Amino acid sequence: MIAILSIGSHLAYPEPGFVSCADAVSVRTPKRGTFVRRKLFAAAMLAIIAATGLTACGSSSDPNVLKVGTEGTYSPFSYQGSDGKLTGYDIEVIQAVGDKIGKKIEFVQTPWDAIFAGLESKRFDLVANQVSITDERKAKYALSQSYTTSEGVILTRGDSTGINALTDLNGKTTAQSATSNWAKVAQGAGAKVEAVEGFVQAVQLLKTGRVDATVNDSLVALDYIKKNGDTSVKIAAKAGEVSHQAFAARKDDALIGQVNTALDQLRADGTLTKIAEKYFGTDVSK
Repeated sequence: MIAILSIGSHLAYPEPGFVSCADAVSVRTPKRGTFVRRKLFAAAMLAIIAATGLTACGSSSDPNVLKVGTEGTYSPFSYQGSDGKLTGYDIEVIQAVGDKIGKKIEFVQTPWDAIFAGLESKRFDLVANQVSITDERKAKYALSQSYTTSEGVILTRGDSTGINALTDLNGKTTAQSATSNWAKVAQGAGAKVEAVEGFVQAVQLLKTGRVDATVNDSLVALDYIKKNGDTSVKIAAKAGEVSHQAFAARKDDALIGQVNTALDQLRADGTLTKIAEKYFGTDVSK
């Protein structure tokens, strides 16, 4: 398949301080493919662009601006509100951090599977997108202290009866972001992983019967079910995985020290608790 990649074809950004490098890339193919394939192809192109530095988006030369990479499609952490503005738990926490360190936050919306390539190629300076703390990531990136604690769950179709525990994923197919921690959990249980761009696409494949389940954060799953009233999917089991999330910067970047100081202050003055309770009704920042 021959693909034509155009950069800068539409640059209408929804709000000041928000830059969507994803929106600056369009992909045209001679034949119409499936929704998921087109999305995956676009994500792959963004990863290539991020790795090669071809995009105009880059770390800010203004010392008062902090460029932050985020998905913008991962409710309730990072998503577009009804007013078209980027909002969510991660968005509000990093904006509060920016206030503490005296920097204006400028968001660069990027698909998850291209987000670390964007960080490494200096398209932005920090990732705010529920980055799970793992030994592999600690070795490669500078991670902040945790600002979220949550557990993994397994979503299935509402009428499914065959998956009641993590071990039941053995031989099944799950939909996951390829580079996510949840993909590794599913693979570790013996599941075949079908790569998708994010949670929304995973649920779509689940509902159409193309996959048997998806593993994700309990907070994301509960938020989706609550907001959509969707009884066609259900939380079938816990994944037995408690995860802690952090902001990520490039290795040895002194920025993380400033972020950690700000998080300490936000924890002490009650701001983190207030933001967490706004989105989840409980303090998930501990």
